[in-house]
Amino acid sequence: MRESFKVPEESPWFSTESGWPEEVPKFIDYPEKTVDSIIRDAAKRWPARRAAFFLGTSMTYAELDRHIDAFATALHQLGVKKGETVALLLPNSFQYMISYYAVLRLGAIVSGVNPTYKPLEVKHQLETVHAKYMIFLDVLYEEKIAPIVAEMDLKLLVGTNIADFLPWHKRRLGRLLKKVPFAPLPYEALAFADLLKTKPALPTVAMEPREDAATFIMTGGTTGIPKAAVLTHFNLYSNALQCRTWFYAAQTGIMSLGILPFFHSFGMTTILNMTPLFGGWIYLFPRPPKMDELAAAVAKETPREKGIFIGAEVLFQRFADFPQLKNFDISDKLLLAVSGAGPLHSSVQERYEQATGSILIEGYGLTEASPVCCVNPIWCSDEQRKANSIGLPLTGTEMAIVDKEDATKVLGIGAGPEDRDHIGELAVAGPQVMKAYLDNDSETAAHIVERDGKRWLLTGDIGFMNAKGQVTILDRKKELIKFKGYSVFPKDVENLVGRHEAVQEIAVAGLPDGEAGEVIKAWVVLYPDKEGTLTEEDLRSWCKENITHYKVPKY
Repeated sequence: MRESFKVPEESPWFSTESGWPEEVPKFIDYPEKTVDSIIRDAAKRWPARRAAFFLGTSMTYAELDRHIDAFATALHQLGVKKGETVALLLPNSFQYMISYYAVLRLGAIVSGVNPTYKPLEVKHQLETVHAKYMIFLDVLYEEKIAPIVAEMDLKLLVGTNIADFLPWHKRRLGRLLKKVPFAPLPYEALAFADLLKTKPALPTVAMEPREDAATFIMTGGTTGIPKAAVLTHFNLYSNALQCRTWFYAAQTGIMSLGILPFFHSFGMTTILNMTPLFGGWIYLFPRPPKMDELAAAVAKETPREKGIFIGAEVLFQRFADFPQLKNFDISDKLLLAVSGAGPLHSSVQERYEQATGSILIEGYGLTEASPVCCVNPIWCSDEQRKANSIGLPLTGTEMAIVDKEDATKVLGIGAGPEDRDHIGELAVAGPQVMKAYLDNDSETAAHIVERDGKRWLLTGDIGFMNAKGQVTILDRKKELIKFKGYSVFPKDVENLVGRHEAVQEIAVAGLPDGEAGEVIKAWVVLYPDKEGTLTEEDLRSWCKENITHYKVPKY
């Protein structure tokens, strides 16, 4: 499968000498490769380059690849086979990276578990994905695993301490000063550090990247019912390659902030899998950092090649509103930032760009699409970039707006949010669309439809497409507010009310109403220095002056 991809000549990174950035192919060939080959290839190409940085310690690509081979060999000798599921209850860390790629190197399947889950949530995921093995952080065992372990049919437990890769004197000092969290491993668990001493002797595993699952990721999907999306090696490799091509300005040596959790598809693809494709390195954060910690990291560790900041809107909002940000030298440190995992409000985008001097663009995706489907171009004008659009489809991705009741009916081009005849459900097709929902044929059939010989994923998001091919999401299918016959999209109201100078954060939803069907309620957080200066009635009056009547919140 080959798709053309051309950088416009007006691009700020376009080279008139070569006509094309050296590291980026003019066409994408989606190869039949397994995801672990991303690290193998990077280690061959850049063996001495830094792959990741964690707790003050660096690891090169060659070192990472050797650790993956050793750990994969150990897991194989302990019985892990192709097609079996290994759960990772780990934060972003060297251990997560090694475990993730080692499991995939054996043809086994990774399922990352949210470290904030409660025991019953952990149990539900392990049962859903049929996990037989678990790799966990030692301090999480007593709270998360001990209450359920007797009820689970786990063949193997492997535990690790967060500081396992620190020099021994730093580990010891950290424990003495109680700066390094530590808990003893249960008697039935093996130590991660011991298994890394295994001499590599990998088995030969026959793989079919288009068919073999790489990960089972939990998702609420378009219905909100928890289930596991089956993403193949081909899905994940293709999506990482699509993202890397879009971010063509990312060159060897660039830093990628690893704040998004790797158990989430967004962090897994755009940070864990994409960064090695351009020989960058990941600054690993085991938990979301405080804003002073993040600003200091950007100021101190960002190399001359600058850095990429990929995250959710809340991270950019907090960073932009951090009062002491001006005390840190972050000017010219960040190449670009990308917001996903939810809508990016224009007010946050503008504040972030003003505070950092870096471009912030919005992307869109969903777990079932590995997850990235489209991103705003980084070479377009400010007017285009700030048009509340989720952007253009990634290379090899097709998008269409279809009728909410009949997915085979394409609605075509829309003029805007008032053009009701052309507002419908977004459907996407491409190499990143999942294979299925695990053990759930009915849900799979309801959300993947065949048309024109292609598999189209129904996203559950409602919006329209303009003549340029840009899609604007108005809201989720199930979140549409029906007020006296009018269709009101919460995101639209959030964007409008968020323009008020005193409003820092806002969320909008519909409440049942006997007369109107639903009425609009807005939850608003004001800037600290604006508290006490604005009443509910003041804000309602402002809304009546600036917003059409049926979009004005009642509460």
